[in-house]
Amino acid sequence: MKLDRVKLERRRMQGVRLLQQNVPEAEVARRVGVHRQSVNRWARKLAEGGRHAMKRAPRAGRPSQLSAADRQRLVEGLKRGPEALGYRTSLWTAWRVADLIQRECKVKYSTVHAWRILRALDWTPQRPALASTARATSSMS
Repeated sequence: MKLDRVKLERRRMQGVRLLQQNVPEAEVARRVGVHRQSVNRWARKLAEGGRHAMKRAPRAGRPSQLSAADRQRLVEGLKRGPEALGYRTSLWTAWRVADLIQRECKVKYSTVHAWRILRALDWTPQRPALASTARATSSMS
C-alpha cells in the first residue's frame, strides 16, 4: 500500500510524539507500523533539528503546468466525451487525451504523460475490444 506524502508525515509525527514520551524505538516501530531503522533515523533527525526537521520535504520534480482549474476543465472535457471534440467513437485514447489537454489548457504533453494525468484524475485507460468483436463475429457464422 503506497501512502501519500501527507499520510507519511502524519505517521512520522505520531512516531515523534511517542519518541518524545520516551517510548523505546522498537515499540514506536511496532505501534506506527514501520521498520525499527526508520524510527532510529527519525530519532536522529529529531535530536539534530527538532520537530521541524520531521516535516515533509517539498514536492520533488518539476511543478505541474496544469492548475487546479485546468484539471477541472479537463475532467469536464473527459465527461463530455471524445465525440464533443469531433471524434467518431466514444473511446478515450492517449492521443485524444493529449489533444484534449492541448485544446482545453493550451499545454502540450506526450501521450505517456497524458495517461499519467488521466490516472491521477482517477480515470482509467480505455482500449478497443476489436479482437474479441472479430472473434464473436466469426464464431456466429
